[in-house]
Amino acid sequence: MTTTTEIKAAAEKGRIARAAGLVSAMTLVSRLLGLVREQVFAILLGAGVYSDAFRIGFRIPNLLRDLFAEGALSAAFVPTYARVSREAGQGEAFRLANRVLSLLAALLGALVLLGIVFAGPLVAALAPGFEKVAGKSELTVLLTRIMMPFLALVSFAAVAMGMLNAEERFAMPALSPALFNLVTIAWAGLLWARGLPPEKVAIGWAVGTLLGGLAQFLCQVPSLWRAGWRPRLEWAPLDPGLLRMARLMAPATVGLAAVQVNILVNSIFASNDPGAVSWLDYAFRLLYLPIGLFGVALGTIATSGLARRAAEGDLDGLRLTLRQSLSMLAYLTVPATVGLMVLGVPIVRLIYQHGRFHAEDTLPTATALFLYAFGLVGYTGVKVLAPAFYALGRPRAPLLASGLAVLANLLVVATGYGRFGFRAIAAGTALGSLLNAAFLVSTFERAVGGLGGQGLLRPILRMAVGAAAMGALAWLLAALLEQRLGVRGLTARLVTCLLPVTVGVGVYAAVTRALGVGEAEMISRMLRDRLLPGAACPASR
Repeated sequence: MTTTTEIKAAAEKGRIARAAGLVSAMTLVSRLLGLVREQVFAILLGAGVYSDAFRIGFRIPNLLRDLFAEGALSAAFVPTYARVSREAGQGEAFRLANRVLSLLAALLGALVLLGIVFAGPLVAALAPGFEKVAGKSELTVLLTRIMMPFLALVSFAAVAMGMLNAEERFAMPALSPALFNLVTIAWAGLLWARGLPPEKVAIGWAVGTLLGGLAQFLCQVPSLWRAGWRPRLEWAPLDPGLLRMARLMAPATVGLAAVQVNILVNSIFASNDPGAVSWLDYAFRLLYLPIGLFGVALGTIATSGLARRAAEGDLDGLRLTLRQSLSMLAYLTVPATVGLMVLGVPIVRLIYQHGRFHAEDTLPTATALFLYAFGLVGYTGVKVLAPAFYALGRPRAPLLASGLAVLANLLVVATGYGRFGFRAIAAGTALGSLLNAAFLVSTFERAVGGLGGQGLLRPILRMAVGAAAMGALAWLLAALLEQRLGVRGLTARLVTCLLPVTVGVGVYAAVTRALGVGEAEMISRMLRDRLLPGAACPASR
């Protein structure tokens, strides 16, 4: 007999899957466009001096964006906005958002100005190895100054995204990064058409980055306007909602800082190895596709649900939402991890090896991807786990977890860089991500419970069996195809990469479904209902 708890669990799992499917579809468009953007970047700038300079120049405002705008700010804003909306109504929630935007305009304006003035010392601290190449540091400083306003633009976009997500309007926030990619791709096309040399391309791309950030914010304004929001300047730094956000942001800034601190450390070391900054970035960009599709999508859905249930005091609902989100996340990221490991070279060769990105750049990029992929489950898991602690008003656990991750990365890089070079950087980042997620899982289990036992462990083990079968077959098929077709020409690269991927996905789905993994059956049913809507209801025909 089906119990009320089981019905509730099935309904919650279905809600998460449907909402995550919508966000994943929108995010897929954005991430695919992001890969196209990286392809164009590789064609125009390759993996040398100009590519390294642009990436470090962009890294300074982008790190601050990840840390504050899309990190601590989002983690603190969504639950606060949801609480104000539930307790005082939508009008008060909109007023809180205007006060947040007004405060951000003042603070970020000052921060951008400081970044422009002190760009030289910032670049010297972040990429000391650039001084070894004539003109490299100077170009990086110029690019940093051009792109510093990007921080303010995407911070405003993050607030708009948080408002729409809290209102459970997920489509436009998920799609807005796609517009950023479209604008930068179109701008790159203009640069290519003009036949500019690499240095001018790097400067022009920096301007295009600002245009893309502006588009990412403005495209969300119409949805907010239709919801009733009107932008107004409201200066109230002592607003209770802002103070609550500040209390959450202080530890959350550190709690979500593991990746950013690791990137800073990694940049310092990688700047001593020409091309390494670009190899690592190209590899991590490939990791962004599963991170965005799975981690960000499920994290976005879970954040609003966790915040709502925590505000209502529904701990059982919070446990259920988190458990179902983690289970679905594991089902998607475990095979992605294996696939990126075994097919790294064909993937990098297909996507990047064009124009100024040469064959000798493919293997180091694929090597970095292989090592980064070890941490994919942990990296995406944090996107779901950390919001649970912020929703509960317990930000100390993510703080400690981040500290552990940073320490692990520092240890690996400091001890291994001399021998393994950039490989130690990728390995340290992956290990840190895994430790971060493991600490959060164990802490939540001790404090709240609901994640242990066979509820998660048994299906994850079955997923691992399916992923192992998938990986072995995909690797063998890729090797056979390369022997038969070679790797020259677009057709050969498409077949040697995409055919093993397609076969691998089919094998994983079949094995996990045969092993009784619930997520396999659910996704199969959702796809069947979408593709064959009448098949599920034969009686209606």
